[in-house]
Amino acid sequence: MQTPMLKGEPLTIGTLLRAYRRPISLTWILTLAETTLTALVPLFIGFAIDGLLTQSLDDLYWLASVLAGLIAVSVSRRVYDTRVYGTIRVDLSHELAERTDNIPLSSQNARLGMSRELVDFLEQEAPALMNSVVQLAVSFGVLFMFHPVLSYAALGGAVLMIAIYGSFHGRFFRLNADHNQQTEQQVRVLATKSPQAILSHFTTLRRVEVKLSDTEAYVYGSIYSVLMGFLVFNLWFAATTLTVTVGTIFSIISYSWEFVESSLMLPTTLQGWSRLSEIMQRINRSDQTSSLRPHSK
Repeated sequence: MQTPMLKGEPLTIGTLLRAYRRPISLTWILTLAETTLTALVPLFIGFAIDGLLTQSLDDLYWLASVLAGLIAVSVSRRVYDTRVYGTIRVDLSHELAERTDNIPLSSQNARLGMSRELVDFLEQEAPALMNSVVQLAVSFGVLFMFHPVLSYAALGGAVLMIAIYGSFHGRFFRLNADHNQQTEQQVRVLATKSPQAILSHFTTLRRVEVKLSDTEAYVYGSIYSVLMGFLVFNLWFAATTLTVTVGTIFSIISYSWEFVESSLMLPTTLQGWSRLSEIMQRINRSDQTSSLRPHSK
């Protein structure tokens, strides 16, 4: 028996979003509310610092209100998320098991494990991406409010970061395809009881994982260098060019660092999408082979 909401549909991120649009929409609304409140915290801390220096508690009360709202929303979201995405995992696994009952158990088992990454993306990486985008937008706006040069430096860093990752996207896709292809053989290899075959299998997996790790290191090293340059520039510019209060300096540095942290989420999400693109191709095929063309959905 096929899962009604997924029957006849390709098993992709887009399909899951359409089939479960209402519960997922609510989880994302809660995520956006939590992200917005989180992004406002450094600004209200800066206001509270300036207020306390002038013996005023008003801004401190506003900060406490924002923090209380953040706690309430974040707890509610996590309680709801667990139930929604747990149901989606069950439905997706059941549907994929029905569709792949004609392929070897080794490949079927591997694909069932891989399919869970689609739901993991919706539950963890998509909210993290939304959090990143909101924080980037808020950080850019606040930095622009303090001085346009601060925001232009942030924009330049983001453009360079995307360009660096874009040059490595194809390599990430190919390495993930190699890793998934080898993973599909694991149960079959273990069933042979051959020490040599088992050693060869895990050695091959290790070789691909090392290549993936090395590529990640090069990418993140390059991106981190760009973003650290942006942070140092904003600190220098704020301290030597602007006439500002202690609270404002704190906010500028906080939002510059928040921009750095949020920017680092973008290549992480893009790398995850490279892996998911290959997985979506793989689980929607009826045989054991895999194409290396990026998925279009």
